[in-house]
Amino acid sequence: MVRIGIVAGEASGDMLGAGLINELEKKTEALLVEGIGGQKLVATGMKVLFPMERLSVMGITEVAGRYFELKNIRDNLLQYFINNPPDVFIGIDAPDFNLWLEKELHKAGIKTVHYVSPSVWAWREYRVKKIRMAADLVLCLFPFEAAIYNKYGVPNRYVGHPLADSITTTPDIPTARLGLNIPREKIVVALLPGSRLSEIKRIASPLLKAAVLSQTTNPNLYFISGLIDEKSLNYFIEIKNKVAPDLEINISVGNTHQIMEAADYIMLASGTATLEAMLLKKPMVVAYKLSFLTHLIVKLLAKIPYASLPNILAGKMLVPECLQSRCTPEILSTELNKLLGSDEQTDQMKMEFVGLSDKLKKNADLQAANAIFELLEGNKDD
Repeated sequence: MVRIGIVAGEASGDMLGAGLINELEKKTEALLVEGIGGQKLVATGMKVLFPMERLSVMGITEVAGRYFELKNIRDNLLQYFINNPPDVFIGIDAPDFNLWLEKELHKAGIKTVHYVSPSVWAWREYRVKKIRMAADLVLCLFPFEAAIYNKYGVPNRYVGHPLADSITTTPDIPTARLGLNIPREKIVVALLPGSRLSEIKRIASPLLKAAVLSQTTNPNLYFISGLIDEKSLNYFIEIKNKVAPDLEINISVGNTHQIMEAADYIMLASGTATLEAMLLKKPMVVAYKLSFLTHLIVKLLAKIPYASLPNILAGKMLVPECLQSRCTPEILSTELNKLLGSDEQTDQMKMEFVGLSDKLKKNADLQAANAIFELLEGNKDD
């Protein structure tokens, strides 16, 4: 039997973990998976040690506010895995949580893998030294990440991105719209304020107000939105009722991909969702806000001028970013209106999305599973 310890801190990590476990199961007759994950990992048969939503927090000040709870979970996980050692521990993203855990498990003689490179190429490069002490292997989703690990002598493997493998090249827009009961003649704009409550708190209001502004100049706009769960939905509706009570918006839960597929344009929070929008070839406006202190620290340490994945991959300002003080209804509406009024800009954006998407297609789940089994085979040789 192969024992796998795994910690996925949020929905995107849950998806990555489930794809990986499904491929690992094809390679061994007996697989035991334990740790932290969401519904997708649970569906693979993983034994849940702590609920994933307790880890779904972002930002320096946000994490600080729940420090003792997170520390307690981390300490208990460490003790559990030392008492019940897995053949390999896989920390998926959540670097502030997972790297410490990986380091301690590594010191205890347990093989460790960090899946999804922290953004050391964007800020806080010194973390690579910490990663080298924590992980036997880093699995990278993007091609530009290998250089910095090679520079510091950290074993790594570029596996590509699972979303690029799973998302169809040509979205089925009519079927998606039929399933959401969207009028055919409308221009459809998706509003996606993020998967975390802290994101929704900061981003939903400017997105909704921007929708109201744009609709005054273009009444043919039809707005849709997708939230990750009922709690997020209720929070979003509460904000909408306060800031845009008269805005008509088609809201769903748990079908963000269908929402994106149905849209002509997307206004969304910076994060993995921007990659999915890029893979679906959807013109977008990116929004984001951090707490003042978190933003100040990030600004001081940042090495690149972009926040969204399409721009980072392209190495230029391909999609408009409305961050911090620019994340206002007026600026968001202006950027959306620019896209609505320029077929040339949106066609160019879509064309570049095609090229960027092709670079990420490598059958990532299989590549990651192969890399982990190679690590396990090396373990047998030790």
